Amino acid sequence: MSHADLIIRNAHIATLDPHAPWASALAVRGGRIVGVGSVDELHDEFYGPQTRDVDMGGATVMPGLHDAHNHHQVGGKADLMEIEFLPTATLDQIVEMIRAYALELPEGAWVVGGSWGSTLIAELNEPGAKQRIDDASAGRPVLLVDDSHHNKWANSRALELAGISDATPDPVDGTIVRYPDSNEPTGMLFETAGLIAERVMNELNPMTPALWASTSERGMQILHSYGVTAFMDAGVSLELLEAFRTLDTEGRLKSWVVSCLMANNMIFDADPVGEGLVWQGDTFRTEHHRPDFIKIFLDGIPPTLTACFLEPYLPSAEHGDHWHGEITMSVDELESWLVRAAERGLGAKVHCTGDGAVRHVLDAAEKVRAAGHSTPLHIAHGQFVAVEDVPRMARLQVTAEISPTLWFPGVIYEAIKLVIGEERATRMQPNRSVLEAGGVVIGGSDWPVIPLPNPWVGIEGLVTRADPSGTFSGTLWVEQALTLDEAIAVYTTASSKAMGLGDTTGSLELGKSADFIVLDRNPWEIPATDLADVRVRQTWFAGEQVFDR
Repeated sequence: MSHADLIIRNAHIATLDPHAPWASALAVRGGRIVGVGSVDELHDEFYGPQTRDVDMGGATVMPGLHDAHNHHQVGGKADLMEIEFLPTATLDQIVEMIRAYALELPEGAWVVGGSWGSTLIAELNEPGAKQRIDDASAGRPVLLVDDSHHNKWANSRALELAGISDATPDPVDGTIVRYPDSNEPTGMLFETAGLIAERVMNELNPMTPALWASTSERGMQILHSYGVTAFMDAGVSLELLEAFRTLDTEGRLKSWVVSCLMANNMIFDADPVGEGLVWQGDTFRTEHHRPDFIKIFLDGIPPTLTACFLEPYLPSAEHGDHWHGEITMSVDELESWLVRAAERGLGAKVHCTGDGAVRHVLDAAEKVRAAGHSTPLHIAHGQFVAVEDVPRMARLQVTAEISPTLWFPGVIYEAIKLVIGEERATRMQPNRSVLEAGGVVIGGSDWPVIPLPNPWVGIEGLVTRADPSGTFSGTLWVEQALTLDEAIAVYTTASSKAMGLGDTTGSLELGKSADFIVLDRNPWEIPATDLADVRVRQTWFAGEQVFDR
């Protein structure tokens, strides 16, 4: 008889298996679950002299959580190598943090990090802002990313090194913001314009393969601290694919990873993208890494008027009163990418922040499904969806990947409100409507767009539609609130199936990976307003403890 390597007992185990939702013990062999039930049921078959016996002291245990959209390596790099501040930071606070941080750097080193809030766009474009940050950085170049990670702000030295001047033309799909009276760049670089400075910075401070691997590993360690054992990286480069292969070969890849290879690019300094990248995924497939999706950026973000809407933005000096935003590629090109990906068995994740972009994806999805393809299609963010398009998402099996945590009031919501008005901005994230139409909702953080990849903040927000931190008052379209069980499914069983991991993880059932977390309280026995306070005490991946608080 082959005994278990590990038995977890004396636990309150939420298996998320509808046929046996609760248990008190788990048996694990070779990283997989071989027994679920009580200690009495498992003892004779699974206990042996080499079995590790772990008494959980009555703690609540549940499957590891999933993050269906993040940029974990960017988050890991920020933690190890960059200045970090919250999107709620004021300009005064940012200036002082840069002043203190710059003192620790060698002369000429870049001050890199973020995230400044979208609500600071106007203030950062004022003439005095650049001078203040120039002074604080003591001559060092500064490149700061915003809360959407679509836009960057550069000081005078960074602009100089990047060769950005009043004569520099705007790049395709990007804008170099300028002072109206002089044409001098303010430092604000929208969308692809930020890549001009980022590429120069990366050339002067190149990332080695070892750094790619270590920052990726650090990102996963941070995710483990929040109980995340499976995730989708929503925009990988060739260097990151190499890092995944290295980490798994060395036994350091302690998560299920599904990667999205970029068909186009608006915000990352990555080369190649498109044809030179997306068809190479299988070369990098390993036990724990599945390069199964392509990623398309179809529009930008509302605060910079680059999201594509069905109805126009509020009037602006630059665009007048009939500006809807645009998509980044033609409808024919979008359809071509989705069909060709489906023909090769690849899913697609499409960034859409406006309901116009969502409409284009659904129209293209009609062609994909008509051709007989059932490969997964995810609308990433999908914060605005026209009422008539909600049932289409269900019919066409297009998953609503709702990230980042925009289903409650916050900085990004306040910035969106300024450009489309409060009434439209409030009608954000129709999560209940999608579920009731028969659609699928999965959850992602979009970390480091969201400062911390804590799913419990998202779960509370899904249930209450209120800001768990209490920083922002009120609720956001409370009629779209989910139940606790629905919200937990968004981060577990629904996400695992949508990511193509449903046969591997997401619930604690026989044959699945032993991915589970130990909580400091039972989320089913506390007020909904306390869900964001749930803390992960331990995280286990494939039967190995990978985090201990």
